[in-house]
Amino acid sequence: MLGDNPPGADNQQERPGLEEWIVGFVDGEGCFSCPIQRNREMTLGWQLQPVFSVVQGERSVRALEIIQQYFGCGRIYRNRRHDNHRVDLMSYQVFRRGDLREVIIPFFEAHPLITAKRDDFGKFAAIVGMMDQRLHLTVEGLVRIAKITETMNDRKPSRFLESSEAIRQPTLLDGQS
Repeated sequence: MLGDNPPGADNQQERPGLEEWIVGFVDGEGCFSCPIQRNREMTLGWQLQPVFSVVQGERSVRALEIIQQYFGCGRIYRNRRHDNHRVDLMSYQVFRRGDLREVIIPFFEAHPLITAKRDDFGKFAAIVGMMDQRLHLTVEGLVRIAKITETMNDRKPSRFLESSEAIRQPTLLDGQS
């Protein structure tokens, strides 16, 4: 809803703030994901690594720099392209669980997303909470988390749920936990 001030490019009061811009940008270009990957160095042989990311073409890296500067955490990575595009993709990513818990999650709780990413964010925040409870360190907990991750971001079935470690948990896979 517009205020009493006349709209226009010169009227700073009608422009959204940086927080609203970040929310809109993340709604369009961001992702909350919790991949579970094989890692034989981990106790269970699998590693859960939640990540918040925003991707842009190299020419728009300034947008990622603004987001990184606002949050004060995470890094910007270059993803070299090997297809018919001329510019590399740049990705702002936050992996550190403390930063996710203390910076990213509170921001999006205070400034809710509008698109379907809002549901993915809620699941992401729940998984980070489950990790804080150390549930990801048990097969049972990792199965619960993997079932949630399968419902996020239109993902393929979890490799972990198809693994022998998870299959040996028949009551958990049948939803009888």
